[in-house]
Amino acid sequence: MAYFEAGVAGHGAGARAGVATPLHATQAGFADVGGKASEYDTHAVVYYEGDPARRLYELVRGSLMLYKLLPDGRRQVVEVLRPGDIFGLANGDEHDCTAETLTKSLVQEIDLRKVEASEELQKSLTRCLTNQMRALHEHAVLLGRKSAVERVASFLMHMVPDRGGAGCVGPVDEDDDGFDLQLHMTRQEIADYLGLTIETVSRVVSELKRRGVIRVDKADKIHLNKVCGLCRMTGMH
Repeated sequence: MAYFEAGVAGHGAGARAGVATPLHATQAGFADVGGKASEYDTHAVVYYEGDPARRLYELVRGSLMLYKLLPDGRRQVVEVLRPGDIFGLANGDEHDCTAETLTKSLVQEIDLRKVEASEELQKSLTRCLTNQMRALHEHAVLLGRKSAVERVASFLMHMVPDRGGAGCVGPVDEDDDGFDLQLHMTRQEIADYLGLTIETVSRVVSELKRRGVIRVDKADKIHLNKVCGLCRMTGMH
């Protein structure tokens, strides 16, 4: 789910725990079984909540969010996807959420009947959806039990490759444990994802900045001064 683009000297772009391995990297992808590629601009809707669920989608490039709207207009972002993630699988005839891009994105879509006819693709799909289910469980804990500071810290740590969680490899350089993040979500979108108000997100960001945990270079650029320090604020340690 690339709502950030991340990079720091000495760190590779390794796989992140809990995120599906791209289908096209190791196993059959939608393109291999007759999938159709579609390009989407930033903040373009792939499908709306209530649309007929006749296709399955693979995010090949870019980032995308899934959200639900309440009758009074409130929005809950339920998932933010990254390349390799699968979406569009519905428990019924209609999509239960809206899929909207956060950046320019490339999406492969395929008719559900073709998925049912490919045993290899079904195996890949099962692996991807299992990983995404694990990530959704973690998000449920975040929404249900974590404080505002822990939520924002978890959100930022989510985008640091190979850091945090049981498989954390630790810093490459103890004296230089920084990380740069390019933000692709607005404060309102972040708030809707974390179950907070936009005022609370801004307050927590200001607090993290005051405590020297992060540096806000621009509205869409954040530098993590000490990844381990931020990780200790996620409520996981």
